[in-house]
Amino acid sequence: MTPEEIASTLTKLFGTSAVATVAPGSWQVDTSNFRLLVLLSEDSDWLRVLLPIVPIQEAQAFLGQFLEANFDETQEVRYALYQGVIWGVFQHNSGTLVSADLSNAINRLVSLHQARLDNVFNRLIESRIRQIIQAAKQQGQSLQATMQNLERFYAEGLMGEINQTSEEREKVIAAWRRQLESLWDEG
Repeated sequence: MTPEEIASTLTKLFGTSAVATVAPGSWQVDTSNFRLLVLLSEDSDWLRVLLPIVPIQEAQAFLGQFLEANFDETQEVRYALYQGVIWGVFQHNSGTLVSADLSNAINRLVSLHQARLDNVFNRLIESRIRQIIQAAKQQGQSLQATMQNLERFYAEGLMGEINQTSEEREKVIAAWRRQLESLWDEG
């Protein structure tokens, strides 16, 4: 892709008012929700698109899940850590890149930005639920016995919020039941 094609793709995606050329081969897209950077290498061979996702302080507990997402879910984009920030990054040889692929990558980056920690948090929760299932099965417990234990933990106040209403507790227990049922045969 030429610099002109890159600028045209960015303008199609975000409009002329959001896209600014900050230097030859460098663009910045400012929206009300994010700032996206698009950079060509000095020799114009490589294009890099960067979008900050979340400060490392908020993401520290989920670093393993970010790496797993890079392996399983992020497709052509990746999570990366730089200067205390988790970034969404897309890199591609500019000579073989086409506008549709750049648009798709940018849409994927925006999706990662919108999800922030949701996807990696859900991955962590699923991992923990699988550990509970494994421990229950090692103890010879059935799904029903495991659910009874969880319900007892909530009733005794070992799990849940202090000010949780019975309706909220029932919703949480129902969520536990759905997760355990969906993962029980896999664990």
